[in-house]
Amino acid sequence: MSEGQLAALLLWLLLLTTTLKGSLWQSLRTTPLYQHLLLGSAIALLPLWLLRAGLHEGLTIHFLGITSLTLLLGWRLALWAPTLTLLLLSCAGTEPWADIGWHALIGIALPVATSWLLFLGSWAWLPRHLFVYLFVAAFLGGALAISAKMLATALLLGLSGDYPWQTILDDYLTIWPLLLFPEALLNGMTMTLLAVYRPHWVYTFFDRTYLGR
Repeated sequence: MSEGQLAALLLWLLLLTTTLKGSLWQSLRTTPLYQHLLLGSAIALLPLWLLRAGLHEGLTIHFLGITSLTLLLGWRLALWAPTLTLLLLSCAGTEPWADIGWHALIGIALPVATSWLLFLGSWAWLPRHLFVYLFVAAFLGGALAISAKMLATALLLGLSGDYPWQTILDDYLTIWPLLLFPEALLNGMTMTLLAVYRPHWVYTFFDRTYLGR
């Protein structure tokens, strides 16, 4: 493990540790619903993250689903659920253990931050309406989250010299526009179903605010 990989891992562990401060750990231990949603979300991500494509190692693509997790669980638990998924994939040999820190920072923390900031922005500056929640926070959030992840991955691999910039552009970033709508649709549909059938599960959804009841 290189110094950069070790630093990324330590930074990720520090970030996870800070999320357990306050009432989160107590709520997670005493509320079965949170436990079920956390573990269920981690398992639900497995098929999304296993179905991947790419021409080069490290330049693979897959759907994220991180925006839905962020809106469902809140940003702190949304960091933990994909971490469990990443650990399972590493145990299976799909992801190298040495790169787990970078994968977590770029593939989890960055999309979660992007999704959460967009939700906060829509809450503060846009009408608090169901369609705003679904189309901005969920649909647009999914597209922005995967964009942030792919651009950060391209930048990291380019600066590290693992691949020439032309290879990254031709074999990785050219696929980026093709993923925007499917990722956005995946998150939009997921949050639509949850908001309609299980609104009490969704951390960021409030019936009285979005539906006027």
